[in-house]
Amino acid sequence: MAEGSDLEKTEPASQRKLEQAREDGDVPRSRELATCTLLMAAGGGLWMTGDTMVRALNHILVTGLTLERAQAYDFELLSARIAGTLGQLFLAFAPLAGILMLVAAASPLLIGGWLFSGKALTPNFGRLNPLSGVTNLISKNSLVELGKAIGKALVVGTVSYMVISRQFDAVIGLGMEPLGSGVAHLGHLMLTTFIAIVGGLILIAAIDVPYQLWHYADKLKMTRQDLRQEAKESDGNPEIKAKIRQQQREMAKRRMMSEIPTADVVVTNPTHYAIALRYADGKMGAPRVVAKGADAVAARIREIAGEHNIPTLEAPPLARALYQHAELGDEIPEALYTAVAEVLAYVFQLRSFNKNGGHQPVLPEVLDVPPQMDPLNPAALNKQTNLGPTP
Repeated sequence: MAEGSDLEKTEPASQRKLEQAREDGDVPRSRELATCTLLMAAGGGLWMTGDTMVRALNHILVTGLTLERAQAYDFELLSARIAGTLGQLFLAFAPLAGILMLVAAASPLLIGGWLFSGKALTPNFGRLNPLSGVTNLISKNSLVELGKAIGKALVVGTVSYMVISRQFDAVIGLGMEPLGSGVAHLGHLMLTTFIAIVGGLILIAAIDVPYQLWHYADKLKMTRQDLRQEAKESDGNPEIKAKIRQQQREMAKRRMMSEIPTADVVVTNPTHYAIALRYADGKMGAPRVVAKGADAVAARIREIAGEHNIPTLEAPPLARALYQHAELGDEIPEALYTAVAEVLAYVFQLRSFNKNGGHQPVLPEVLDVPPQMDPLNPAALNKQTNLGPTP
């Protein structure tokens, strides 16, 4: 039973599978929504540009039926006349065509979004298989599409019949009306019928869009075995991951070592720990840790500091506190401000003495390190014990 449930597609598609489907050109689409939006755009475009387009077409019709004698006997003049008429037709329909093209390009944003995938254009000779074609004809999706087509025809036919039947006498009487009023009346009847048909298509689109979203999600459902396999592939080989982590640590170590020459002082334990500090007045709120390490790394920090003449100060409690509570690249804890300030004051005075002479600064012997900040202090050990899990 467990194996059978693992092979059933009961789990929603993962983000990776959704992205892969999108790369393959598979996104949810609703043709009914696209048709409905295009018809609405056509109706709106005709409403906005109809008067201008009718006047332009009327002018083209009048001028087109007027032909000069020279044009009738000169092919070049006649060709220029035809080209000019075609240009006027293009300009007359350009606003409406522009609206339709803009809506057609923007309609995919309503469902699925824009998609540019070359895989959808790759030839798939499997589609030429007659057996798969017959299978698609009797598939569930084909039956749904057939039902939608029948429903669309019924809705459009019923709406058209209801609108026209209510105005049947007016349609019959159009031939008896004067040309101007008859054309206006015909336009009103067509507009009423168009609005009713678009309303029916909006209903069909409102039903089709949720169905397409559900069908797309159902089609991409995964089995539990698929999820486990995908997670395994995403996690990758443990040996490769370990090697990547090692390389990342080495890169971080190299970056840290390159920052040591910018430090102002290196605080040591004296051999176990080494922490390089830097402070720029006006640019930093507090001194920052540019490098830290223990044992071999600490020895390398001290070596680089000696190569670049960076002062090294032995202060075991402060070194232990900084190593324990200050992260690489961060500012030191507020509790250590006083102790580090004494160290930096000594370093800056020593730098001034080496440069200008004067009184040699006195090396601070006792630094104000709070007992709870020193990992080897009994107060800190008691605090760590009290913070541990209680039985």
